Amino acid sequence: MIKVGNLMDQIMFIETGMGIDVHGQNVTKAAIRAVQNAIHFNSMPGIRTVLPENKLENMKVNVKLAVPGDKELLDIEAVKAVLPYGEVTVQVQDGGMLTTSGIVLPDKEDKNDLMYIVVVAVEVGY
Repeated sequence: MIKVGNLMDQIMFIETGMGIDVHGQNVTKAAIRAVQNAIHFNSMPGIRTVLPENKLENMKVNVKLAVPGDKELLDIEAVKAVLPYGEVTVQVQDGGMLTTSGIVLPDKEDKNDLMYIVVVAVEVGY
């Protein structure tokens, strides 16, 4: 497992998601979509009340990504940039899925017929 940054003392919320790059075999694109999927339907209006000094800057966000391959190509900074607040850390582990898309489309930058499916848990706390 690849760990980047410090973990938190108190987890308040855990949001989960999945992201897919159907064509192009881009693990970063799939990871970004997974994070967006996890946070897209959530609002935490009371989060400031539990954070130290009631400041969003004191929020910690830990992203746990399960990726099926090409971990060395994952752009962690691009994944972190999806999250609008807090000190963001990222952990990467084996997981997710590689499966066929059923077709190779060179105009979509396909190198083969694989889809990259990434799953994520986004932990929010302090």
